[in-house]
Amino acid sequence: MSKAYTAAVETAREYYNSDDADNFYHIVWGGEDIHVGLYQSDSEPVRDASRRTVEEMTRRLPNLNADSRVLDIGAGYAGSARYMAHEFGCHVTALNLSEKENERGRQKNREQRVDHLVDVIDGSFEELPFDDESFDIVWSQDAMLHSGDRRRVLAEVARVLRPGGYFIFTDPMQADDCPEGVLDPILERIHLETLGSPGFYRRALGELDIEEVEFVDHSEMIAAHYGRVYDILTEHEADVARSVSPDYIERMKRGLQHWVNGGRNGHLAWGIFVFRKPA
Repeated sequence: MSKAYTAAVETAREYYNSDDADNFYHIVWGGEDIHVGLYQSDSEPVRDASRRTVEEMTRRLPNLNADSRVLDIGAGYAGSARYMAHEFGCHVTALNLSEKENERGRQKNREQRVDHLVDVIDGSFEELPFDDESFDIVWSQDAMLHSGDRRRVLAEVARVLRPGGYFIFTDPMQADDCPEGVLDPILERIHLETLGSPGFYRRALGELDIEEVEFVDHSEMIAAHYGRVYDILTEHEADVARSVSPDYIERMKRGLQHWVNGGRNGHLAWGIFVFRKPA
């Protein structure tokens, strides 16, 4: 590998660099967003619900404008970065571990004529290649679960965030009262030992003197989102199978069902967290 990534991050990198994963996310999500959506109906397209998450997150940030310097960690195809560039004119640095996703992101930046506002950087959020206090906003969507050292990620966020700056993120989490062992099928699927939890993020960021502003709880969207992806995959399996291997599709369907079960059983949490670094 080209960089000294930790084992968990390298596992995620290899997965998202695979042709199967890249084609699956590009086809099912439309190549812009690959995070959990906010759904208004059971039949809503994944792309629309995923974009609604981005819109809702920007509404939670005061004074997002052309002067804002934003860092998106775990940026996927940099769809959120492009949205912010289009809507607010701000400069966004999109850091992501998958070189394959990043090439798609750079191409879309050029196609949408925002490549002067969105920089796509290959790298890990466990070691951010930026100076201290470089950004007004650090943004992340459903990415930090892939770290084997989330405290290190949060410490890096605190380091690069300017005083008075905001850290806004979503992440699939285990509920604070989740019984031990019930999420093992999910953890085995994504090759991790743990998930974060709302309590973990509150404690870890509090220890870094980063203050909680709000948590908008949308935990019901875990089952809604993964269930919707499952339905789309099964409905369009023949089309997806032209670009994605049968083995990947079967493993994906099993994995999606585990997420649905965990959400319906109340063992998973998800929502929009907003924190602020004191001025």
